[in-house]
Amino acid sequence: MLKKKTISEILRFGVTGSVATLVHYLVYYILMTFINTSVAFTIGYIVSFVLNYIMSARFTFRKKTSARNGIGFCGAHLINYFLQIVLLNFFIHLNVPERLAPLPVYCISIPVNFLIVRFVFNPKRSLGR
Repeated sequence: MLKKKTISEILRFGVTGSVATLVHYLVYYILMTFINTSVAFTIGYIVSFVLNYIMSARFTFRKKTSARNGIGFCGAHLINYFLQIVLLNFFIHLNVPERLAPLPVYCISIPVNFLIVRFVFNPKRSLGR
């Protein structure tokens, strides 16, 4: 059974992730009309990354930003970025329209990212503790 603190953390992650994902998608959607899809996706990712780090530290996990969690967050998001860019190109290859391809990517990568980032900010806690 999940503890109340964990459920609250998951809900805050949902808010943070929703805001960061919306920013990412809007930047991607606007830029893809002018530049390569992967480049537009990458620029959107970078913009949302900065916002996501600040919100994750202060709002989601209620921690101060530090070099340690900053480096861990960068590592988690490096994994997340590569997962997303591979999935984006995979879904485009499957003929999912470029404007919609990020949506299934987010459905797969966001839960994976939560688990990795949660470990960065709370290394001694597992999902249910």
